[in-house]
Formats: sequence, C-alpha cells, structure tokens
Amino acid sequence: MHAARVEHSPRLQRVLAVLQRGGRFTTRQIIEEAHVMAVSACIDELRDNGFAITCERRKNVWLYWLERKQEVSA
Repeated sequence: MHAARVEHSPRLQRVLAVLQRGGRFTTRQIIEEAHVMAVSACIDELRDNGFAITCERRKNVWLYWLERKQEVSA
C-alpha cells in the first residue's frame, strides 16, 4: 500500500485533527467527526507519516489515540 502524505491529504488531516484533540476515540467517533470510512487504513497511513498512534480493543470497540501531541510539518 502507498501511504498518502498527510500534508497533501485532507482525509488524513481530518483524522489527525480529531486525534490531536487528545483522548481516546472510537472507530465510530472518528468516522463521524472526520467523515472517513476506513479508519484503520487512515491510522496505518498516519503511522507511515511518522505519527505514534496506539489502538486498543475493549470488548467490541476499538480505541485510537496519539501517544504524544504532534503537529503536521508543512
């Protein structure tokens, strides 16, 4: 898979903006707030862009969060 560069991807920028607010977000929250469908693919692409994103499954819900607050470099 070829990861999009966050600097050129409004889709990744929207997901990153949600995560940069801090806290843990469910897949559903990210879908609704960032208007994306393939959350796990977006997370993988953001990781390929150097962002430290952790995920955890609690029962039937996946949670995602940034390990540390990071900014997009232009």
